[in-house]
Amino acid sequence: MSAKAKSKLTPEQRKATLQRVLEKIRPYGFFVVCSLIVAAVSVAAQLYIPILCGNAIDMMLGKGSVDFSGVMHIVMEIVVVAIVAAFAQWLLSVCNNRITFSVSRDLRNAALRKIQTLPLSYLDSHPSGDIVSRMVADVDTFADGLLMGFTQLFSGVLTIFGTLLFMLRENVPITLVVVCITPLSLVVASFLAKRSYKYFQGQSAVRGEQTALVNEMIEGQKVVQAFGHEAESLEAFDDVNHRLQDVSLKAIFFSSMTNPATRFVNNIVYAGVGLVGAIYAVEGGITIGQLSIFLNYANQYTKPFNEISGVVTELQNALACAARVFELLDAEDQVPEAENAKVLHTDGHVELKDVSFRYLPDRPLIEGLNLDVKPGQRIAIVGPTGCGKTTLINLLMRFYDVNGGSIEVAGQDIRNLTRASLRGSYGMVLQETWLRAGTVRENIAYGKPDATDEEIVAAAKAAHADSFIRRLPNGYDTVIAEDGGNISQGQKQLLCIARVMLCLPPMLILDEATSSIDTRTEVRIQAAFARMMQGRTSFIVAHRLSTIREADVILVMKDGHIVEQGNHDELLAQGGFYAKLYNSQFEGVET
Repeated sequence: MSAKAKSKLTPEQRKATLQRVLEKIRPYGFFVVCSLIVAAVSVAAQLYIPILCGNAIDMMLGKGSVDFSGVMHIVMEIVVVAIVAAFAQWLLSVCNNRITFSVSRDLRNAALRKIQTLPLSYLDSHPSGDIVSRMVADVDTFADGLLMGFTQLFSGVLTIFGTLLFMLRENVPITLVVVCITPLSLVVASFLAKRSYKYFQGQSAVRGEQTALVNEMIEGQKVVQAFGHEAESLEAFDDVNHRLQDVSLKAIFFSSMTNPATRFVNNIVYAGVGLVGAIYAVEGGITIGQLSIFLNYANQYTKPFNEISGVVTELQNALACAARVFELLDAEDQVPEAENAKVLHTDGHVELKDVSFRYLPDRPLIEGLNLDVKPGQRIAIVGPTGCGKTTLINLLMRFYDVNGGSIEVAGQDIRNLTRASLRGSYGMVLQETWLRAGTVRENIAYGKPDATDEEIVAAAKAAHADSFIRRLPNGYDTVIAEDGGNISQGQKQLLCIARVMLCLPPMLILDEATSSIDTRTEVRIQAAFARMMQGRTSFIVAHRLSTIREADVILVMKDGHIVEQGNHDELLAQGGFYAKLYNSQFEGVET
């Protein structure tokens, strides 16, 4: 979906987003009530000060008739009221910050929990940078808008109503002048808010797209440079950056128009109050002190409209960002485990019965796949790119669920087993390594946190990783960067192999497990693998066919089907698809 399409939310969607935001705020109702109370106290104190000032002015009119004692008494009252107002403002900030950042924390926690339950298909189809943008940038923007809403919206509304009540008590006609001109400010603010919302929504969407692109470019910079793709990458970034500039300028333009437009209306209100009030003062209808009160109130009455119009704009932006976060939270979870899911105790027997699977509804990949793997067998899976080798591994691990048929382990459908016990029964070493920020020791023991130092070292030695680990600055306590950025690709793969050597689960999946390792070390590790696979059901995905000669059964896949099946010698003797693949790799080489 394009960013432009994402930016268009219907009024119903906007209303639903607002309702969900209020639901997130509900657990902090106590602080909301406290915020309202202290806001009322703060507003009342601020509105009472102009009355005291007006009274003081009336005590100073006329030559030689200044009531100094009365004025001093009023000054003391003003000081006390100002202290009360300041304290109330401080409490208001405390309550509002508590609400805002608690809700933001809850949103991020919910988003992170959601990621743990999302199916792999969602993560495969959404750029990680966009997901990060939703969890970080969008939640931050939402928090800013929410904080402004609590800080200024409550106080602004209370100020408007409080000012009207005070002015009505003093003089009704002058108050009517204020009330009649004010709706113009609301009309202007509403007009601008509606137009700014869609641009702020578009800004959030394009910003997420930009974050995803930057993330992809940084992670794949070596590939970009290796293929001389710098110009195309810059062009792609320029395109998304230009679109972000365009939508941001429009959003900022309309939001920035709000304040000067409402200020213009407010100045008209102030002029109207001054003119009508002056006429009443000349005719003796009000005192000079009361006129000063009205002029002060005219400022205080119109000021919240400026703030509220700005708040409305920020809230539009906040709602746009909240909608993107809720979109992530509303994504469909992975298929839940069966109500009576069992813990797997496997004997290594795996059977695929008439399995069908497709990533996209209109593009079949695997159809009618049958396979019976006996305990302890070594099954090699070969075939051209895109034939379904890795997909088969994903189905065995239940990263994806089959569309048809079933996969059984130890005679039980894997959909009736707990995912933890199923995946814990497999040891995986993939071509794409994964390491987390932490020590070498922690990375090896990731699947067995309670492993002893002796067990960790033994696993590293079995993986032929001990020698290079001991050459690191702090040996097994050396901290490696996220995804092992400060060690070589081969060293990363050795650590992943050591991780499996430590756990030794009953079944193994090796997907080009030695692709980044030098030939001499590979020979040693293949020997270690051979010992490790003894008595364990093993699935081996390999592009280098020389590594699978000893497999008990070789499955030759093409277009999602097993087209040939047998051991190395049998398949060569058949002279079929496998023989062509093998001979294409070793043409001119004696085997």
